[in-house]
Amino acid sequence: MKTINIHQAKTHLSELIQDVLNGEEIIIAKYGTPLVRLEPYEPGVRRKPGYWKGKVKIASDFDQLPEELDAAFRGEAP
Repeated sequence: MKTINIHQAKTHLSELIQDVLNGEEIIIAKYGTPLVRLEPYEPGVRRKPGYWKGKVKIASDFDQLPEELDAAFRGEAP
């Protein structure tokens, strides 16, 4: 793991990118405090629409508040 300051990172960015692609871990710091880690970009997995279809059930009374909670929202004492 190599830690460098921001000024060095700006000056040697191309070299740092190549080091990361070669497997080295690079940490960029400000006044000795680590801020960010450079790492190779890896494309994410695309989501498949409808994956949860048929797997989730919503209760028929899902959007009905209990009377005492509804009264509390209106500022009424139970």
